[in-house]
Amino acid sequence: MFRKWLAAALVVFTFGGFIWASDQITIQGERTVYTVECANGEWQGVHCTGSLKAGDRHTFRASRARQEVLYWIVGSKQPSGKFSDCQVKDRGNWKCSVGVDQPETITQEMKHDIPARGATGPALPFHAVPKWKWWVIRADLASFADASI
Repeated sequence: MFRKWLAAALVVFTFGGFIWASDQITIQGERTVYTVECANGEWQGVHCTGSLKAGDRHTFRASRARQEVLYWIVGSKQPSGKFSDCQVKDRGNWKCSVGVDQPETITQEMKHDIPARGATGPALPFHAVPKWKWWVIRADLASFADASI
C-alpha cells in the first residue's frame, strides 16, 4: 500500500513540476518573462557567441476588470510601473498605450504569453528563455547559447 501512495505522490509531484516549469499556471495569474544576457560574446539574432547568463525576471500582472497592467523586475529596487490605458483579454494577451513618464520595461504588449517586440512604444532590448532553462542557467547546471523568444 505504501508503494502505491509513493508512486501516486511521485506522479503528482512530477506533473506539478512540469506545470511549474512551463509557467502556464501561476499563483497570482501573472506572466513572468525570464531574460538572459550574453556573457563573453555578442548576440547574433537569438544566438549568443559566448554563454548565456541569467538576467532579470520581468513580471506583468494584467487586470481584465481594471484594463491595466502592473509590471516590475523581480528582486529589483527599480520602481514598478503601471499601464493604465490597456486592452486586456487575459494575462497573456494584452496591449497598452504608453505614457512618456512611465518606467521602462521590455514590452507594452503580450501576445499568446510572448512579449511583443516593437509594439506601441519604446521598449528595453531583451532575449528570453523558458522558465526551466533560466533556472538551469542560474544554477550553472548546463551551458546554453540560444535564447528562445
